[in-house]
Amino acid sequence: MLIRKAPEIRYSEVTPRAEYMSRRSLLASTAAGLLLTGSSASAAKLAPASKSPLSISESPTPLEAVTGYNNYYEFGTNKEDPSRHATNFRTQPWQVTVGGHCSKPGTYDLDSLMKVAPLEERVYRLRCVEAWSMVIPWIGFSLANVIKRAEPLSKAKYVAFESYFDSKQMPLGRYAGIPLPYKEGLRMDEAMHPLTLLTFGLYGETLPPQNGAPVRLVVPWKYGFKSIKSVVKITFVDKQPPTTWNMMSSNEYGFYSNVNPEVDHPRWSQSSERRIGEFSKRKTLPFNGYADQVASLYQGMDLRKNY
Repeated sequence: MLIRKAPEIRYSEVTPRAEYMSRRSLLASTAAGLLLTGSSASAAKLAPASKSPLSISESPTPLEAVTGYNNYYEFGTNKEDPSRHATNFRTQPWQVTVGGHCSKPGTYDLDSLMKVAPLEERVYRLRCVEAWSMVIPWIGFSLANVIKRAEPLSKAKYVAFESYFDSKQMPLGRYAGIPLPYKEGLRMDEAMHPLTLLTFGLYGETLPPQNGAPVRLVVPWKYGFKSIKSVVKITFVDKQPPTTWNMMSSNEYGFYSNVNPEVDHPRWSQSSERRIGEFSKRKTLPFNGYADQVASLYQGMDLRKNY
């Protein structure tokens, strides 16, 4: 397994906040609707209907850092690899299959999936297990909208996710060191929480390939690897589903993977983090700062044991 700590990124190497805010204002004023291209080589404009009250007020991480520093092992194990190797990743046509223990299974193309609920912009933190973090304006809607439409049965206790994998489009996947396609999972109440976001864009544009195009999950109170990219399957199951990093190394990556500064990774501390684009470290917050919203989900659980 290849895990590398974040290198220093100078402010001169990333987009200033003022430039990003100017561009977002321009997109908001000119984008009357949604434009999707047949290729994800360049992002298309994506106009959310509103800005969500679930957003945090922190300044976003500069765009070039968000799109140029990624974990996406199918496109390489170095942080800079995905932005170089995912450029021609084809995301049209795209289908997401929803099934398992539910009354209304179905298969959505991207257009129909995006119409399940109004899109909104949410500014969320995303913290990675390597002790670095970002603040990103995501565009999407609560995953709960898709779950409710599928009408899960009472025996559906968990939601399993699977990402897209094609060895022809992702030849570097053979060197990833993890089994592919990538798999993740959430408990049903976690998946239904309004903070859990089904995401189609960021910074007023569709998701770039290296950020999980064309649709990914964002679970902001958990470490970043729980926010699975390029989703093609959502399945309701009755038992805790296998997840990629937990299968690879269960003593390092638990199923829950809630951000917890009191539980260190075996090889480094998780008590502090470095925000990409900043020089100094900051204290890690329980549940990544979302404790008021999600701590009740884990009442009575030993979060050291159930890490």
